[in-house]
Amino acid sequence: MSDSSSGIDISGGSGSGSGSRSGSEFLALRFESHRSHLRAVAYRMLGSLVEADDAVQEAWIRLSRADTGQVDNLGGWLTTVVGRVCLDMLRSRRTRGEEPLEDTGVPLRMPEPVISPVSGTDPEQEALLADSVGLALLVVLETLTPAERLAFVLHDLFAVPYEEIAPIVGRTATASRQLASRARRRVQGGAPAPDADLAQQREVVDAFLAAAREGDFDALVAVLDPDVVSRSAGRVTVGAAAVASGARSAQLVGIARPALVNGSAGLVVLSEGRLVRVLAFTVVRGRIAVIDVLNDPEQLAGVDVTLD
Repeated sequence: MSDSSSGIDISGGSGSGSGSRSGSEFLALRFESHRSHLRAVAYRMLGSLVEADDAVQEAWIRLSRADTGQVDNLGGWLTTVVGRVCLDMLRSRRTRGEEPLEDTGVPLRMPEPVISPVSGTDPEQEALLADSVGLALLVVLETLTPAERLAFVLHDLFAVPYEEIAPIVGRTATASRQLASRARRRVQGGAPAPDADLAQQREVVDAFLAAAREGDFDALVAVLDPDVVSRSAGRVTVGAAAVASGARSAQLVGIARPALVNGSAGLVVLSEGRLVRVLAFTVVRGRIAVIDVLNDPEQLAGVDVTLD
């Protein structure tokens, strides 16, 4: 029997007969109960939904081949397995030259956004984006080393003890704590906590869009934090005046539409029905503190966009 919704083969393992099939089916059902959590872990680790799904599938393969008779906490076991798989995938990126630009803190590889209509996210997206996983956080996570990213994600976002992280990264618990601490400082500096009120976020972003469409420099500066940072792959613009100047020439007139980007107020830019740009905003104390811009055609081609 095959579970078509998950792509998991639960036809049985090495044994035969109904007992083996029942055991395999039960294991698959237990795995499915953890799927949304594992996908959330992998998305934070990899910044890609496609790669996150690959990592979760690899975790299932390893589970189906493992002797789990002595595993008391299957959820914890699977979380560490997914963490190990993601760590290997991150290290593989670096062997292919996909390293962050350490001097600027901006990665060559921007994360994949989750786009939702302004009316709200669906239940699957809500599970994926729990704990306010804004795009700004994922951008900063891309600048970390693989070991730093794993230590931070597992400990700070999913409360995995350092003692369990240590064997995954091949270090002591104390060294794992230091990895997470370095990552935490980078995150705090580059991904400020956004205002919680989504309606107020929307008002600020709408004001930004209106000012950009009108070419109103002063109105743009008024909605930007004085130290606002605008980031795209390989480029950083800092300061309200510089960002406002860029926004006036960003070709947003008539084609930018409001959306939720990773659960926060954002904009998507369409051309002939095709997604060409995503703008994610971090609004702090009523002003835009960070703008993350994704405009890579190959990456955006795979982004699912459903708007109101």
